[in-house]
Amino acid sequence: MFKFSTSQITYEFNGIKVGGQPGVNPPVLVGSIFYHKHKIVEDEHKGVFNKAEAEALIKNVEELSDKTRLPFMFDVVGSTPEAIVKYIEFVTSVTKAPILVDTLGAIEVSKAALKYVKETGLINKVIYNSVTAKSKDEEYKLLQEYGVKATIALLYTDKIIDVKSRLEALEVILQKAKIYNVEKILVDSFVIDVPSLSAACRAMIEIKTRYGLPVGMGAHNAVSAQKKVFKERFGAEGYKACEFASNLMPIILGADFLLYGPIESSKEVFSATYIIYNSYRYLSKTGTLIQLQK
Repeated sequence: MFKFSTSQITYEFNGIKVGGQPGVNPPVLVGSIFYHKHKIVEDEHKGVFNKAEAEALIKNVEELSDKTRLPFMFDVVGSTPEAIVKYIEFVTSVTKAPILVDTLGAIEVSKAALKYVKETGLINKVIYNSVTAKSKDEEYKLLQEYGVKATIALLYTDKIIDVKSRLEALEVILQKAKIYNVEKILVDSFVIDVPSLSAACRAMIEIKTRYGLPVGMGAHNAVSAQKKVFKERFGAEGYKACEFASNLMPIILGADFLLYGPIESSKEVFSATYIIYNSYRYLSKTGTLIQLQK
Protein backbone atom coordinates (compact mmCIF):
# COMPACT_ATOMS: atom_id res chain seq x y z
CA MET A 1 0.00 0.00 0.00
CA PHE A 2 2.57 2.44 -1.27
CA LYS A 3 2.86 5.88 -2.77
CA PHE A 4 6.06 6.69 -4.65
CA SER A 5 7.88 10.03 -4.41
CA THR A 6 9.20 9.49 -7.94
CA SER A 7 6.93 10.69 -10.75
CA GLN A 8 5.24 7.62 -12.19
CA ILE A 9 5.12 7.02 -15.95
CA THR A 10 1.82 6.07 -17.58
CA TYR A 11 1.53 4.66 -21.09
CA GLU A 12 -1.66 4.36 -23.11
CA PHE A 13 -2.49 1.68 -25.66
CA ASN A 14 -5.76 2.03 -27.53
CA GLY A 15 -7.38 3.64 -24.51
CA ILE A 16 -5.84 1.32 -21.90
CA LYS A 17 -3.60 3.07 -19.35
CA VAL A 18 -0.69 1.22 -17.76
CA GLY A 19 1.31 2.59 -14.86
CA GLY A 20 1.01 5.40 -12.35
CA GLN A 21 0.64 5.63 -8.60
CA PRO A 22 -1.04 2.59 -6.98
CA GLY A 23 -4.77 3.12 -6.69
CA VAL A 24 -4.95 5.60 -9.59
CA ASN A 25 -5.07 3.40 -12.68
CA PRO A 26 -6.31 -0.17 -12.14
CA PRO A 27 -3.87 -3.00 -12.87
CA VAL A 28 -4.06 -4.30 -16.42
CA LEU A 29 -4.78 -8.04 -16.51
CA VAL A 30 -3.10 -9.96 -19.33
CA GLY A 31 -4.16 -13.51 -20.18
CA SER A 32 -2.30 -15.77 -22.58
CA ILE A 33 -4.00 -17.40 -25.56
CA PHE A 34 -2.65 -20.01 -28.01
CA TYR A 35 0.06 -20.91 -25.50
CA HIS A 36 1.92 -24.25 -25.72
CA LYS A 37 -0.53 -27.15 -25.39
CA HIS A 38 -3.55 -24.85 -25.27
CA LYS A 39 -6.48 -27.19 -25.78
CA ILE A 40 -8.13 -24.94 -28.37
CA VAL A 41 -5.08 -25.28 -30.67
CA GLU A 42 -5.27 -28.15 -33.12
CA ASP A 43 -1.97 -27.57 -34.95
CA GLU A 44 0.46 -25.15 -33.29
CA HIS A 45 2.81 -25.14 -36.30
CA LYS A 46 0.17 -24.17 -38.86
CA GLY A 47 -1.87 -22.08 -36.47
CA VAL A 48 -5.04 -24.16 -36.73
CA PHE A 49 -7.41 -23.67 -33.80
CA ASN A 50 -11.04 -23.79 -32.75
CA LYS A 51 -12.25 -20.29 -33.59
CA ALA A 52 -15.56 -20.60 -31.73
CA GLU A 53 -13.84 -21.60 -28.50
CA ALA A 54 -11.16 -18.92 -28.88
CA GLU A 55 -13.77 -16.22 -29.40
CA ALA A 56 -15.77 -17.45 -26.40
CA LEU A 57 -12.69 -17.15 -24.19
CA ILE A 58 -12.03 -13.61 -25.40
CA LYS A 59 -15.66 -12.54 -24.97
CA ASN A 60 -15.66 -13.98 -21.45
CA VAL A 61 -12.75 -11.69 -20.55
CA GLU A 62 -14.58 -8.71 -22.04
CA GLU A 63 -17.63 -9.51 -19.91
CA LEU A 64 -15.49 -9.79 -16.78
CA SER A 65 -13.94 -6.43 -17.60
CA ASP A 66 -17.39 -4.89 -17.97
CA LYS A 67 -18.39 -6.23 -14.53
CA THR A 68 -15.23 -5.20 -12.72
CA ARG A 69 -14.11 -2.19 -14.80
CA LEU A 70 -10.64 -3.67 -14.86
CA PRO A 71 -8.66 -3.22 -18.10
CA PHE A 72 -7.22 -6.14 -20.01
CA MET A 73 -4.92 -7.19 -22.81
CA PHE A 74 -4.11 -10.50 -24.44
CA ASP A 75 -0.74 -12.19 -24.69
CA VAL A 76 -0.87 -13.79 -28.14
CA VAL A 77 1.63 -16.66 -28.28
CA GLY A 78 2.92 -18.24 -31.48
CA SER A 79 5.87 -20.52 -32.23
CA THR A 80 5.98 -20.30 -36.06
CA PRO A 81 5.66 -17.43 -38.56
CA GLU A 82 2.49 -18.93 -40.04
CA ALA A 83 0.83 -19.48 -36.68
CA ILE A 84 1.60 -16.10 -35.09
CA VAL A 85 0.17 -14.17 -38.04
CA LYS A 86 -3.05 -16.21 -37.98
CA TYR A 87 -3.39 -15.71 -34.23
CA ILE A 88 -2.82 -11.95 -34.36
CA GLU A 89 -5.23 -11.61 -37.27
CA PHE A 90 -7.94 -13.48 -35.39
CA VAL A 91 -7.60 -11.81 -32.00
CA THR A 92 -7.51 -8.29 -33.44
CA SER A 93 -10.60 -9.09 -35.52
CA VAL A 94 -12.74 -10.02 -32.50
CA THR A 95 -11.56 -7.55 -29.86
CA LYS A 96 -10.30 -3.97 -29.67
CA ALA A 97 -8.01 -4.80 -26.77
CA PRO A 98 -4.27 -4.21 -27.11
CA ILE A 99 -2.14 -7.31 -27.52
CA LEU A 100 1.26 -8.55 -26.52
CA VAL A 101 3.03 -10.24 -29.42
CA ASP A 102 4.75 -13.23 -27.83
CA THR A 103 7.05 -15.06 -30.24
CA LEU A 104 8.96 -17.01 -27.59
CA GLY A 105 12.18 -15.29 -28.61
CA ALA A 106 12.32 -16.71 -32.17
CA ILE A 107 13.63 -14.04 -34.56
CA GLU A 108 11.92 -15.40 -37.69
CA VAL A 109 8.61 -15.57 -35.86
CA SER A 110 9.09 -12.03 -34.57
CA LYS A 111 9.89 -10.78 -38.05
CA ALA A 112 6.71 -12.28 -39.51
CA ALA A 113 4.59 -10.95 -36.65
CA LEU A 114 5.95 -7.42 -36.72
CA LYS A 115 5.78 -7.23 -40.51
CA TYR A 116 2.09 -8.15 -40.34
CA VAL A 117 1.48 -5.67 -37.53
CA LYS A 118 3.03 -2.83 -39.52
CA GLU A 119 1.24 -3.68 -42.75
CA THR A 120 -2.15 -3.83 -41.04
CA GLY A 121 -1.76 -0.62 -39.01
CA LEU A 122 -1.81 -2.31 -35.61
CA ILE A 123 1.35 -0.71 -34.23
CA ASN A 124 -0.41 1.37 -31.56
CA LYS A 125 -2.23 -1.72 -30.24
CA VAL A 126 0.88 -3.87 -29.93
CA ILE A 127 3.48 -4.46 -27.24
CA TYR A 128 6.39 -6.77 -28.07
CA ASN A 129 6.88 -9.56 -25.54
CA SER A 130 9.80 -9.45 -24.84
CA VAL A 131 13.44 -8.34 -24.79
CA THR A 132 16.01 -9.28 -22.15
CA ALA A 133 19.50 -8.08 -21.26
CA LYS A 134 20.77 -10.90 -23.47
CA SER A 135 18.72 -9.94 -26.53
CA LYS A 136 20.90 -9.31 -29.58
CA ASP A 137 20.90 -6.12 -31.63
CA GLU A 138 19.13 -8.04 -34.40
CA GLU A 139 15.99 -8.20 -32.29
CA TYR A 140 16.05 -4.50 -31.44
CA LYS A 141 16.63 -3.68 -35.11
CA LEU A 142 13.41 -5.54 -35.96
CA LEU A 143 11.48 -3.34 -33.54
CA GLN A 144 13.03 -0.25 -35.09
CA GLU A 145 12.48 -1.42 -38.68
CA TYR A 146 8.79 -2.12 -38.16
CA GLY A 147 8.12 0.89 -35.96
CA VAL A 148 7.27 -0.93 -32.75
CA LYS A 149 7.61 1.58 -29.92
CA ALA A 150 6.60 -0.57 -26.94
CA THR A 151 8.14 -3.66 -25.43
CA ILE A 152 8.13 -5.76 -22.31
CA ALA A 153 11.55 -5.70 -20.65
CA LEU A 154 11.90 -9.15 -19.10
CA LEU A 155 14.50 -8.97 -16.34
CA TYR A 156 15.73 -12.50 -16.85
CA THR A 157 18.71 -13.39 -14.68
CA ASP A 158 20.54 -16.59 -13.76
CA LYS A 159 20.53 -15.30 -10.18
CA ILE A 160 16.85 -15.92 -9.73
CA ILE A 161 16.50 -14.64 -6.16
CA ASP A 162 18.74 -11.60 -6.62
CA VAL A 163 17.15 -8.14 -6.87
CA LYS A 164 20.36 -6.34 -7.88
CA SER A 165 20.80 -8.56 -10.96
CA ARG A 166 17.32 -7.61 -12.12
CA LEU A 167 18.13 -3.91 -11.81
CA GLU A 168 21.35 -4.40 -13.75
CA ALA A 169 19.42 -6.20 -16.49
CA LEU A 170 16.99 -3.29 -16.70
CA GLU A 171 19.84 -0.81 -17.16
CA VAL A 172 21.15 -2.81 -20.13
CA ILE A 173 17.70 -2.93 -21.72
CA LEU A 174 17.06 0.79 -21.19
CA GLN A 175 20.33 1.66 -22.90
CA LYS A 176 19.52 -0.56 -25.89
CA ALA A 177 15.97 0.76 -26.11
CA LYS A 178 17.26 4.32 -26.31
CA ILE A 179 19.62 3.42 -29.16
CA TYR A 180 16.84 1.78 -31.18
CA ASN A 181 14.07 4.30 -30.39
CA VAL A 182 11.89 1.98 -28.34
CA GLU A 183 9.97 4.53 -26.29
CA LYS A 184 7.65 2.58 -24.01
CA ILE A 185 9.18 0.09 -21.60
CA LEU A 186 6.93 -2.09 -19.45
CA VAL A 187 9.01 -4.07 -16.98
CA ASP A 188 8.41 -7.76 -16.23
CA SER A 189 10.46 -8.33 -13.08
CA PHE A 190 10.86 -12.06 -13.85
CA VAL A 191 9.31 -14.97 -12.00
CA ILE A 192 10.39 -18.55 -12.68
CA ASP A 193 9.71 -20.35 -9.37
CA VAL A 194 8.51 -19.76 -5.82
CA PRO A 195 11.76 -18.25 -4.45
CA SER A 196 11.97 -15.83 -7.38
CA LEU A 197 8.46 -14.48 -6.75
CA SER A 198 9.47 -12.48 -3.69
CA ALA A 199 12.61 -11.19 -5.46
CA ALA A 200 10.49 -10.09 -8.42
CA CYS A 201 8.07 -8.26 -6.13
CA ARG A 202 10.92 -6.56 -4.29
CA ALA A 203 12.46 -5.53 -7.62
CA MET A 204 9.06 -4.20 -8.75
CA ILE A 205 8.91 -1.83 -5.78
CA GLU A 206 12.53 -0.75 -6.31
CA ILE A 207 11.98 -0.06 -10.02
CA LYS A 208 8.88 2.05 -9.42
CA THR A 209 10.79 3.91 -6.71
CA ARG A 210 13.85 4.60 -8.90
CA TYR A 211 12.44 4.90 -12.42
CA GLY A 212 8.66 5.28 -12.14
CA LEU A 213 8.21 2.74 -14.94
CA PRO A 214 5.14 0.48 -15.20
CA VAL A 215 6.03 -2.89 -13.65
CA GLY A 216 4.34 -6.26 -13.48
CA MET A 217 5.23 -9.91 -13.84
CA GLY A 218 4.17 -13.38 -14.87
CA ALA A 219 3.59 -14.37 -11.27
CA HIS A 220 1.82 -17.62 -12.14
CA ASN A 221 5.21 -19.00 -13.24
CA ALA A 222 6.03 -19.40 -9.56
CA VAL A 223 4.01 -22.61 -9.56
CA SER A 224 3.18 -23.37 -13.22
CA ALA A 225 6.85 -24.02 -13.96
CA GLN A 226 6.61 -26.93 -11.50
CA LYS A 227 3.03 -27.88 -12.17
CA LYS A 228 3.55 -31.62 -11.80
CA VAL A 229 5.22 -31.25 -8.41
CA PHE A 230 2.48 -29.03 -7.01
CA LYS A 231 -0.30 -31.26 -8.34
CA GLU A 232 1.29 -34.33 -6.81
CA ARG A 233 1.64 -32.59 -3.47
CA PHE A 234 -1.68 -30.73 -3.26
CA GLY A 235 -3.94 -32.19 -5.95
CA ALA A 236 -5.57 -30.32 -8.82
CA GLU A 237 -7.56 -27.94 -6.60
CA GLY A 238 -4.57 -27.27 -4.38
CA TYR A 239 -2.47 -26.49 -7.44
CA LYS A 240 -5.03 -23.93 -8.64
CA ALA A 241 -5.00 -22.34 -5.19
CA CYS A 242 -1.21 -22.03 -5.32
CA GLU A 243 -1.33 -20.47 -8.79
CA PHE A 244 -4.05 -18.08 -7.64
CA ALA A 245 -2.05 -17.03 -4.58
CA SER A 246 1.03 -16.30 -6.69
CA ASN A 247 -1.03 -14.10 -9.02
CA LEU A 248 -2.45 -12.09 -6.14
CA MET A 249 0.90 -11.28 -4.50
CA PRO A 250 2.01 -8.57 -6.98
CA ILE A 251 -1.51 -7.14 -7.16
CA ILE A 252 -1.49 -6.63 -3.40
CA LEU A 253 1.87 -4.89 -3.68
CA GLY A 254 0.67 -2.47 -6.37
CA ALA A 255 1.66 -4.05 -9.71
CA ASP A 256 0.71 -2.05 -12.80
CA PHE A 257 -0.03 -5.17 -14.84
CA LEU A 258 -0.24 -8.90 -14.33
CA LEU A 259 0.55 -11.67 -16.80
CA TYR A 260 -1.75 -14.12 -15.08
CA GLY A 261 -1.13 -17.07 -17.40
CA PRO A 262 -3.77 -19.08 -19.26
CA ILE A 263 -6.80 -17.07 -20.30
CA GLU A 264 -8.93 -19.70 -18.58
CA SER A 265 -7.85 -18.28 -15.20
CA SER A 266 -9.55 -14.96 -15.92
CA LYS A 267 -12.65 -15.45 -13.76
CA GLU A 268 -10.74 -15.93 -10.52
CA VAL A 269 -8.13 -13.27 -11.28
CA PHE A 270 -10.58 -10.54 -12.30
CA SER A 271 -12.87 -11.01 -9.30
CA ALA A 272 -10.03 -11.09 -6.75
CA THR A 273 -8.23 -8.13 -8.33
CA TYR A 274 -11.48 -6.18 -8.22
CA ILE A 275 -11.60 -6.54 -4.43
CA ILE A 276 -7.94 -5.67 -3.89
CA TYR A 277 -7.84 -2.70 -6.25
CA ASN A 278 -11.00 -1.09 -4.91
CA SER A 279 -9.79 -1.49 -1.35
CA TYR A 280 -6.46 0.07 -2.35
CA ARG A 281 -8.19 2.90 -4.20
CA TYR A 282 -10.23 3.95 -1.17
CA LEU A 283 -7.12 3.96 1.01
CA SER A 284 -5.27 6.12 -1.53
CA LYS A 285 -8.04 8.72 -1.27
CA THR A 286 -7.40 9.09 2.46
CA GLY A 287 -3.73 9.92 1.88
CA THR A 288 -2.55 7.25 4.33
CA LEU A 289 -0.44 5.17 1.92
CA ILE A 290 3.16 4.37 2.84
CA GLN A 291 5.47 6.93 1.21
CA LEU A 292 8.46 5.43 -0.58
CA GLN A 293 11.38 7.78 -1.24
CA LYS A 294 13.84 7.46 -4.11
